[in-house]
Amino acid sequence: MKQSEVKELTTDELKERMDVERTSLHKLKITHVVSPLENPLQIRDARRNVARIKSELSRRSAIENKG
Repeated sequence: MKQSEVKELTTDELKERMDVERTSLHKLKITHVVSPLENPLQIRDARRNVARIKSELSRRSAIENKG
């Protein structure tokens, strides 16, 4: 998921996507502990997706609180 894709989503969609991405990240981490993932970079990508969404949500809340 790119930053441009994140910006296009509504706030409600971002919150739903955040739940999905966090769950996905958690499952990837647990799976990797039990048996190594074929592509461990999936964890990094999932973590970065969570960060992108959190950044966008905090940016939007700052704009709402400011204006």
